Amino acid sequence: MIGTNIDMDFDNQIRERAFEKGADFYGVADLASARDFIQEQGGKEVASYPRAISIGIRLMDSIVDQLPQRNEKGVAVNYLHHGYTIINKRLDLLASSLSSLIQREGFRALPLPASERYDDERICALLSHKLAAHLAGCGWIGKSCLLINPQAGPRVRWVTILTDAPLITGSPLKESCGDCTDCIDICPVSAFTGEPFSEEDPREVRYDAAKCEEYLNSGEEWSVCGMCVYICPHGLRHK
Repeated sequence: MIGTNIDMDFDNQIRERAFEKGADFYGVADLASARDFIQEQGGKEVASYPRAISIGIRLMDSIVDQLPQRNEKGVAVNYLHHGYTIINKRLDLLASSLSSLIQREGFRALPLPASERYDDERICALLSHKLAAHLAGCGWIGKSCLLINPQAGPRVRWVTILTDAPLITGSPLKESCGDCTDCIDICPVSAFTGEPFSEEDPREVRYDAAKCEEYLNSGEEWSVCGMCVYICPHGLRHK
């Protein structure tokens, strides 16, 4: 979908800069359909932005494929470092750079941290990066509550820039998990219900985040899981 007063040169500039700075995936979401949900989670200021730029960096398959051996400290520490810390820093730096470019053109831009919890009780951020990526057409929300990208499955980390810049927006992709229940079956704490994603439903209909939290906190300081990331056929198929 194309909004009004699109500056195609500026739109292309933002997209090209994202890929030059290391993005593997890029899209722009029209947030109108999720406005109430966004305001309930992040507040009026977050909900005041009409669009969101969604940027993804793919995880290293060589790291994700070791997750069945995640009880080995070396495997877990490498996943935490290169699968979370480093990629999240890369995403945050990329979002900051693009936000400055957007601001210089006279538009509002609010980069949101790639991985910073805003609400400990609800275990969530100011805005769901997965929801933004879904609305941008970068994938669909799977039964694991992860964003499933057609090329990389859930093996992607995402960051979001809220903006009022008149950019070309994408459209949500159709859910393509079908009858697959691999992520549900492999979860060590049965955190997923198997219910398909719906913007109208709260996350709890599909996923019990507290179960994941308790499972990770019951292990060592370096404990990880990520089995739903590892097992998804859409990620395995396109390695």
